[in-house]
Amino acid sequence: MDILDSVNLPQDLKKLNKVEKEELAKELRKLVIDTVSETGGHLASNLGVVELTIALLSTFDTPKDVIVWDVGHQTYVHKILTGRKDKISTLRKFGGLAGFPKTSESEYDCFNTGHSSTSVSAALGIARARDIKKEDNFVIAVIGDGALTGGMALEALNDAGNSNTNLIVVLNDNEMSIAKNVGGISNFLTRVRTRKLYNKSNRYIKRAVSRIPKLGNKIIKFVRKVKYGIKQMIIPNMLFEDLGFKYLGPVDGNNIGDLEEIFKKAKDLEGPILIHAITKKGKGYGPAEENPDKFHSTSAFDIETGKSKKQKGEDYSKRFGKKLVELAEKDEKIVAVTAAMRDGTGMTEFAKKFPDRFFDVGIAEQHALTMAAGMARSGLKPVISIYSSFYQRGYDQVIHDICMQELPVVMCVDRAGIVGNDGETHQGIYDLAFFNLIPNINIMAPKDFEELEQMLEFAVNLNKPVVIRYPRGGEGSIKFTQHEKIELGKCEKIVENPFENSEKCVTIIAIGNMVARAVEVSKILQEKGIGTEVINSRFLKPLDKEEIIKSISNTKNCITIEDGVITGGLGTRIKELIVDEDLRDVKIKAFAYPDKFIEHGSVDELEKKYGMDAETIANKGDTPNLTKGTLFFVKKN
Repeated sequence: MDILDSVNLPQDLKKLNKVEKEELAKELRKLVIDTVSETGGHLASNLGVVELTIALLSTFDTPKDVIVWDVGHQTYVHKILTGRKDKISTLRKFGGLAGFPKTSESEYDCFNTGHSSTSVSAALGIARARDIKKEDNFVIAVIGDGALTGGMALEALNDAGNSNTNLIVVLNDNEMSIAKNVGGISNFLTRVRTRKLYNKSNRYIKRAVSRIPKLGNKIIKFVRKVKYGIKQMIIPNMLFEDLGFKYLGPVDGNNIGDLEEIFKKAKDLEGPILIHAITKKGKGYGPAEENPDKFHSTSAFDIETGKSKKQKGEDYSKRFGKKLVELAEKDEKIVAVTAAMRDGTGMTEFAKKFPDRFFDVGIAEQHALTMAAGMARSGLKPVISIYSSFYQRGYDQVIHDICMQELPVVMCVDRAGIVGNDGETHQGIYDLAFFNLIPNINIMAPKDFEELEQMLEFAVNLNKPVVIRYPRGGEGSIKFTQHEKIELGKCEKIVENPFENSEKCVTIIAIGNMVARAVEVSKILQEKGIGTEVINSRFLKPLDKEEIIKSISNTKNCITIEDGVITGGLGTRIKELIVDEDLRDVKIKAFAYPDKFIEHGSVDELEKKYGMDAETIANKGDTPNLTKGTLFFVKKN
């Protein structure tokens, strides 16, 4: 019988010996590879933390002891070992297990995570609450080396180190070049510094020496300086000590025995502790070890070859990247900025061709945006590409540093709209609403690849703050042949009303990826004898009020479609326009996602559930004051 068959909860791990746990690690890797090869997901990071997860759950008493996983994409093994083994085949599927920690899913998931650099802050808050409530448990934050580039993580470490709060931070390091520190000297120092006798005698000596008249504190300061100097020579990772942490490690993060030993020693210490674990990303699966970036997040793949089962075609990110290179070849002022998403945002080729004009700042969206503002202020043309859900992290910088000064930064919003299986932390449905609130900003969204290229060329020469948002993946089934020249604040009429004299007519206004959906809806309605006009808004801000008023005043009925939330976006702008212009006889129905966080599932499944597919929109183009599910049109004059 496989060992994994007998392990369902963390307490089952405590019954296993070292050899059995090592065998369990192999079985877990196989299960993770088998699962992700079918469901897609984050593979390399999960393979790297198998031993780390086993050691944490073996040493600590979860869920009483709390583990906060930063980002959370590396928790597949955690899920398997905390009662969800039988559901792991549903990972990232509609109605199945989430790809990230979910408090609603299990008591072992203590905090929802999906974005980087949050774990230390959350864990410190939990630890301080524990102290106030006089509870007795351990609080552990697991954070990756990449997440340390996020300013929030450094803010939290600074506060935690000065807090004297009992908190354990595990640094899961799979990239830093510090292997030379995994050896005799560092292990010896760790063993010495974690011995109870050493720590007790250290405190006793400090108290005794401090009582010496006049010289006591001077002696302690001198000894500290000598001790610090010695550490600097043999341990380069003094940042954490300077912040106030007891630094333990580095330790082999893929060795269960070594991990358990250092975790047990950390339990005997007081105050903030940082344990530095070196792990190998993609460990145990050759293709992932050789290409950890490729297997960071992957679609379903063939285990034997590592090749994706789904053939990748052209997508918005690639077309953006190609066009940016083309523009940069002609204009030396164009520079590119991203936040640890060079490949994902399509900037790989730009980085190769223009290494001096490409800047990957790591997971630091706030810094990226303000740095771009500084570049723009100095006469450059910065183009920054960040995923929609990550722009949330740099909102103040967009307001304060870019738009308030009207600096010409082109902010490309990748993964806008529903992204699917990564779920609520990654759905890009809020950007239209939150950017719409900002003065001095121009917001565009293309209907297809060609319009994206047009918009990018237009934006780099506009000399104003610009947002261009576009979805994950490729174009829809509609192939547009019409591409009018981009003009600031001008929409584009895609479909002219073929039944001009019909009493039943409707204007369908859509933006970005939903323009193709609007054309589909138009075809369905026209088959029913309903006249339709389809307007590609192109701009959310500034809005083409003149053309839109002209159309909706004629048809008297309006449908808006957008892949954002119902409040604050296109539908809201058109409703405000109707009120402002006192168009009392115009009826409107807005189609967008509800005011809630949208769960994980495929894009098609989520669109169907929330009534964003063409059939549902066509059948429910009703007005708020009439029977739901019926089409109603105001009679034309």
